[in-house]
Amino acid sequence: MISLRGLTKRYGARTAVDDLSLELRPGAVTGFLGPNGAGKSTTMRLVLGLDRPSAGTALIGGVPYHRISNPLRTVGALLDARAPHPGRSGRAHLTALARSNGIATRRVGEVLESVGMAGAAGRRAGALSLGMSQRLGIAAALLGDPEVLMFDEPVNGLDPDGVRWVRGLMRSLAAEGRTVFVSSHLMSEMQLTADHLVVIGKGRLIADAPLAEVIGRSSLTAVLARTPHAGDLAGRLRAAGIAAERVAENEVAATGAPIERVGDLAHEAGIRLHGLRTREASLEQAYHELTENSVEYGATGAGA
Repeated sequence: MISLRGLTKRYGARTAVDDLSLELRPGAVTGFLGPNGAGKSTTMRLVLGLDRPSAGTALIGGVPYHRISNPLRTVGALLDARAPHPGRSGRAHLTALARSNGIATRRVGEVLESVGMAGAAGRRAGALSLGMSQRLGIAAALLGDPEVLMFDEPVNGLDPDGVRWVRGLMRSLAAEGRTVFVSSHLMSEMQLTADHLVVIGKGRLIADAPLAEVIGRSSLTAVLARTPHAGDLAGRLRAAGIAAERVAENEVAATGAPIERVGDLAHEAGIRLHGLRTREASLEQAYHELTENSVEYGATGAGA
């Protein structure tokens, strides 16, 4: 489990991470979302002891990273796919990591096989494509068979089959009871992968909730009811405290209420329905609503 308590990081007058508190529990894939410059990578670096917090704590299994002996056996991470020495082979890179963390060297072959790199293990890291570098980074994260895994943009450079493979890997790791923390800008992929979402903007927490709840909060998620008595139904729903608007002559959109509640109210009022369905927002739509006031580096003009 990863626990953050009042985690703060300042660089001079700029606050990159601002009083961040949350708990990432095992058995779930937690997606970490936010605009460019929101503080996602800085937060991950703070968890891994690569930066020192200005205030607050970041704990893994109840202790800070620097107090973990043989850390790769507790937490595995992929932050930079190009981190390995470019002149060292993938196998040599993993072997060095294994020996420095008390991991049996037979594990090197196992993880290379599991990420599909057994045939490329002898190639120098600097000669690998970005996609193959990502696979090598994932192999390094898995090397110690850790209970906590952190990935920063793990599907960058991967082809569609590779993206699907990473999705399945994340889901399987969580199903084994591990804590999986994944940062990504690919909303469609995160919608297919994550169980829970943490969204930050300008270093501050915006949302910490299950995926379905984040999408359900969007104003674009609504119950659509078709009825020849649309005006009457909209009035009945508003009287019950449900936001409702007539979006077509014979259709009403209701937000903030489950489909069962809308159907029950229509039945109680004797209003005949010709159709009742849920229009669900995409994660991308919900995300943009959440972060629209937190974009620090936004483009302007046509196509932005």
